[in-house]
Amino acid sequence: MMTLALDAQQQSAVDAPLDGFVAIEGRAGTGKSTALAARIERARTLEVSAQPLVAESARRLQSYAFELLATHGAIVQRIDDVEAELLFASACESLFELQWPEFEAAQLDPEIPGLRSPERFLESAFRLIRKLRDACIDPEEFLSRSLSGATDFYAKPPNLAEPKLLAGTKQAYQDSLDVTAAELQRQYRREIDLAKVLAKLYGAYVDLVAERRLMTGRDAIISATKLLRDDPQAANALRAAHRFAFVDRAEDLSPCETAFLAAIFGDAFEGVTLCGDGEFPAAGTRIQLRHEHRPKASITLHRAKTLEDEAAFVADRIREWLDAGAPADTLAVISRSVQHVEAFERALLERDVPAIAVGDVNVFADRRALDALALLFNAYDPFRHDWLLRTLSNRALALSDASLAILCNEPDNAQAALFVADQEPAPTARASRWDPKRDLRLGWNVVRGDRDDALTPQAKERLQRFRALRLRWIEIAETASLETFARTVWSEGLAREGAPDSASARAQQVVLARLLARLTAFSDENPRATLGEILDYAERRSDSDLESCEGGDVPPDFVRIVGVDAARGCEFERAVVIGAAPGTFPRWYAPDTFLFSLRLGMIPKENAGEGAAARTAKFTYYVHRIKAREQYNQRERRAFVNALRRVREAVVVTAHGRATRGITAPEFLEELR
Repeated sequence: MMTLALDAQQQSAVDAPLDGFVAIEGRAGTGKSTALAARIERARTLEVSAQPLVAESARRLQSYAFELLATHGAIVQRIDDVEAELLFASACESLFELQWPEFEAAQLDPEIPGLRSPERFLESAFRLIRKLRDACIDPEEFLSRSLSGATDFYAKPPNLAEPKLLAGTKQAYQDSLDVTAAELQRQYRREIDLAKVLAKLYGAYVDLVAERRLMTGRDAIISATKLLRDDPQAANALRAAHRFAFVDRAEDLSPCETAFLAAIFGDAFEGVTLCGDGEFPAAGTRIQLRHEHRPKASITLHRAKTLEDEAAFVADRIREWLDAGAPADTLAVISRSVQHVEAFERALLERDVPAIAVGDVNVFADRRALDALALLFNAYDPFRHDWLLRTLSNRALALSDASLAILCNEPDNAQAALFVADQEPAPTARASRWDPKRDLRLGWNVVRGDRDDALTPQAKERLQRFRALRLRWIEIAETASLETFARTVWSEGLAREGAPDSASARAQQVVLARLLARLTAFSDENPRATLGEILDYAERRSDSDLESCEGGDVPPDFVRIVGVDAARGCEFERAVVIGAAPGTFPRWYAPDTFLFSLRLGMIPKENAGEGAAARTAKFTYYVHRIKAREQYNQRERRAFVNALRRVREAVVVTAHGRATRGITAPEFLEELR
């Protein structure tokens, strides 16, 4: 962080009483963090014996909660939301199989919103439960508020024919407002059943967390808060030891994290200083910083015809900056999300610009990581044909479609092959996988070479080389560590991307290092895990939208393609903000399957059962009343402004395609003209 001379507003923030509840508010670039750092130093100077609780983000508070639990003898294992979703899925198994006694006794109707698509139901329900946990709402309170909210809404429904409501609702959903009293009663019963199902699932998840001692950060915060509420002496001891707490990026604090701070420092937040972009009206002293110390960057706009044209323009601009002498770590490509930025990464690598994605990127879903995982699967289980086909068609072997078709066919003498199979198990690290009664043609043809004579000499030679390597990999898997096994397989079986020391080759190595770090971390946490369990772990993670990478592994000469959320707190001299058009930045507003209101309870979107409309009347009414789309677009706008404020000298904003009228979602690029 650049050192700044404190202005009068910053100095007032530093000098505010340490024993009060103080908030330092201001936009990006106003020197909030600088003032907070000076305030922390003042506290340490005045109270030498104190050990202030300093959290640069809400995530640090979660780590502190885990440390507190460990100090009090609670043995828990930290998991992330991906693993927590799998834990929640185990609680849903009996529901999806309709094995609940409530269904058998006809106390619940299985025709509830969302249950027709179990996978989507699970994802939506888990998102809701995460929000409830963050809001400090337990299963009992959730059910109570859902039942009372449903009663209040359906006992005296609002005017669903109100002109403003009709005008503000898309024509496609206006039929959801044309309901009779009988239809509202039917929707009421469905909503009550849904609330009971979700409450039971929520309770089952909480019980699993307690039973298996597997906790996410929010679970640890809730558990630590309960510990302190139940043991006032422990809370008093912590308050005396810390005296003060300083939290940066405090606008991200959830209600459960705020409750955790209150459990230590009291409901009056004595000695707590919050610093962030938001507003903290409960603070006794609020210092608003308005002077921007960071110079405003010059803004250049560019709209391309296609995504490929936009990516090429961005890569050319980054290349120009690098050629002009700009250090790579001062440059960035900023996107709303980095889950789908392959076109930009590819364009940069083609111009020999080392680049890697940071933020909400899933390393297990990266094509380079998938190629590497395929080789590990090939050694472990050659009968996973999806992974085997990926290897056979990749650049290391590059078998043609004709060769793959041959390998997928029966040998010329199928009868003889079947007799041999009964007596000769496959040479595989997973021998128990062998079942002679199953159709395993491709795996057998690759492992034993039954179709080699039908291949071209070149294809035959490549396949034989792969077969020999695979036998060697099996021996290594049985004797060496996971890291040695993976490095050996990848060095011998993966085709290098690009020339040696090229940007493509180096980016491939960063991805492989990320993948290996995640696999070895899982292996270290689960020392008894087999190779199959480690690979199953990687396969499960590859399908998740909850993965992320913080970017601590990025070499300094790499240009980062960074998500907006990951860019917070960072500064760049020059950057390109890409995709500034509806659908990308901002993203389209897509309301979740289940919404929840403290006053109205559950608000399901899907009108399950015999209803003619696709949406429920309550959902259409609620989304209009709270102006959900407008609120969402405002959050996206704040994220866009925050992206621009990360840059000190020059920022280029790009998009592609024709500009829309900005009715459903704003056109950020056009608004800057």
